[in-house]
Amino acid sequence: MSGTIVQFAKRALCTLTVGVAWAHAQDLPRPTPGQSNRTVIAASMLLDGRGHVLHDTRIVIEGSKIVAIGPKTGAVNYDLRGLTVLPGWIDAHVHIASSFGKNGKNAGPAGTDREAAYQVASNAWTTLMAGFTTIQSLGSPADIPLRDAIASGSLPGPRILTAVEPLAGQGEKTGTPDEIRAFVQKQKEAGADVIKIFANYSVRQPAMRLSQDQLSAACEEAKKLGLRSLVHAYSDAVRTATLAGCTQIEHGVLATEDDLNLMASKGTFLDPQAGLVWENYLLNKEKFVGTPGYPTSLDGFRSMEQLIPMYHEFMQRASHIPGLKIVFGTDALAGSHGRNAEEFVERVRDCGMDPMAAMVSANSLGAEALAMSDQIGSILPGLQADIIALDGDPLKDITAVRRVVFVMKGGIVYKNGAR
Repeated sequence: MSGTIVQFAKRALCTLTVGVAWAHAQDLPRPTPGQSNRTVIAASMLLDGRGHVLHDTRIVIEGSKIVAIGPKTGAVNYDLRGLTVLPGWIDAHVHIASSFGKNGKNAGPAGTDREAAYQVASNAWTTLMAGFTTIQSLGSPADIPLRDAIASGSLPGPRILTAVEPLAGQGEKTGTPDEIRAFVQKQKEAGADVIKIFANYSVRQPAMRLSQDQLSAACEEAKKLGLRSLVHAYSDAVRTATLAGCTQIEHGVLATEDDLNLMASKGTFLDPQAGLVWENYLLNKEKFVGTPGYPTSLDGFRSMEQLIPMYHEFMQRASHIPGLKIVFGTDALAGSHGRNAEEFVERVRDCGMDPMAAMVSANSLGAEALAMSDQIGSILPGLQADIIALDGDPLKDITAVRRVVFVMKGGIVYKNGAR
């Protein structure tokens, strides 16, 4: 990515503090001097994010954090009885800056500085409104100013963790292990929260692009610097990245049962997709066709339909590996921001995943993968008050994930259509 993108994002996102997105935030309830910052939520059904269901309870919040859970807590501020209350979801793999340009084509951040910034801010807002209070965005320097603007309260949006530039493996030309370590250090200095690594290109081109030594150098250096490492990997690259001590495997299709068992034994996280990413390409194929990295004709999208059953089969297989940590990631990009929850539907409906396991994958397990279990992912005293409510019970009807009617992040309510 060029420095131009970073500069436009820094300038244009600052201007949005007086724009539409900031206007939304100004309308949100905030404590005023002398006003109590204590908030109580009543819930008849609460999923705690760790696989447990609580009934007829209340959540007490002070400031940005949960301080108590119990049936007797005083006056109620938000009555969410009749809904399903649970922690805000975590999406471990999105591309929040990916947008369609004025001509309708896939372009990443596009248009003037201000137009592109509004697109990115809109993507963040839409994602938050869909119940995702934390996301991991992988692969654009434009994520950095957006992350910082949201963290400072200048813009409403999900909490963002991001990679800056990915390590795109191209065989030995990528560099020596020392050069790779220097690359990882550069990403740390640029503000990366995680290191993204391409061990190979795609499920259709699974040839290795990094050696075992190169992968080991990247993941070891990331760990040394206190960063996690996420590896885009298929086939043999899954085993290679696992042996290299990398934190998480993205996608993973074509991995063998032995590979998956190795991941389980090493505690390596797996972030597969059930098919939303491919369905989005097919739904918006006219917008992707002819853009960089995509087929030059509509006929080229036909093969994508054949990949959906392959991804379903892989998800089914992975779900049956004892101890394998499967997190929730959508690979959301232009066309699917705000539709992230469709991945839940596919996992349960098309891949047979247990609905509670699907919820936990985007709550406590997702927080563990982000090394943030002490902050988010569960409804527990001491953790951030990231709380959403669904109109329906996802354990009985997974399509309830489409009906998010309440969103609180860090103790601030951003959406309340509960009544």
